[in-house]
Amino acid sequence: MLNFLLKRLALAIPTLIAVSFLVFLAARLAPASPIDIIAGEKATPETKARLAHEYGLDRPFLVQYADYVGKIVLHGDMGRSFSRDRQPVRDMIRQDFPVTAQLAICAILFALVIGLPVGVFAALYHNSWFDRAAMATVVALVSVPSIVLGPLMVLFFAVKHRWLPVSGWEPITILVGGKFYITTVNPTYLILPTIALGSRSAAIMARFMRASLLEVLRQDYLRTAMAKGLSRGKAVWRHALKNAALPVLTIVGTNFGYLLTGSFVIETIFQIPGIGYTSIDSITKRDYAVIQGMALLVAVVFLVVNLIVDILYGVIDPRVRREA
Repeated sequence: MLNFLLKRLALAIPTLIAVSFLVFLAARLAPASPIDIIAGEKATPETKARLAHEYGLDRPFLVQYADYVGKIVLHGDMGRSFSRDRQPVRDMIRQDFPVTAQLAICAILFALVIGLPVGVFAALYHNSWFDRAAMATVVALVSVPSIVLGPLMVLFFAVKHRWLPVSGWEPITILVGGKFYITTVNPTYLILPTIALGSRSAAIMARFMRASLLEVLRQDYLRTAMAKGLSRGKAVWRHALKNAALPVLTIVGTNFGYLLTGSFVIETIFQIPGIGYTSIDSITKRDYAVIQGMALLVAVVFLVVNLIVDILYGVIDPRVRREA
């Protein structure tokens, strides 16, 4: 297993280099630059040239990229924002990522609590009214994007009935054990974005759990176990669920990666100060350093999540561990 982990970590290095280069190139292929945003429309060419030299954007592309990678490798320096008072990108990630992580964890827990039981019961009661209703709901949730679901929920629950706040992020501090303070968010501000962000993942998990469990239930070893006297419930609990969970584990890991890095729309709709909101703002302002830093963060998150999923595969299934 140690050799397997070392190989995966070694493969992560060229992946990160490729991602950083492509994002670095794509940002500079945009029709406008941060200099145009900083200088304004009426700036003279001399002013733009002076600003470009000041920010180091007049150097050759490969020189800029080599300097960028060198600073990350040697000092962990991801550059400074062009639009937020030259704030270091590293500090922005340290400030914004916990907010996105908290939202993503709530969304994945919501998806697991709703999606997996629905998928299990839909498989156990195959072709029943529950199965048909669950799959119809799954299709509806998969088809409706969060950019549509979010405003609809705001309109119904926040604007029309005033049960929940429309948007925002209200931090609260909790004293734990009389010694430690934990900063979290008012739960009422989490409900709508969590449901809007996690609904599609819950539907996907329910569909995959149903399909995986149905396939396991048709296996000979399960029928043999029940023929030897094991009840259907015990056979499902001891054997079927564990084997059916392996394919679903990949879906859970991938969805958590997307929730952790792909909540751009939800954070924008609900005005949540996470990396998604910061990324959208940096794209509109052509803030190269922030765009590159957020893209690298996304790549690292997906690499770490996939590595954790591979480790969990080995924990759940000994055959995978032996092959590794």
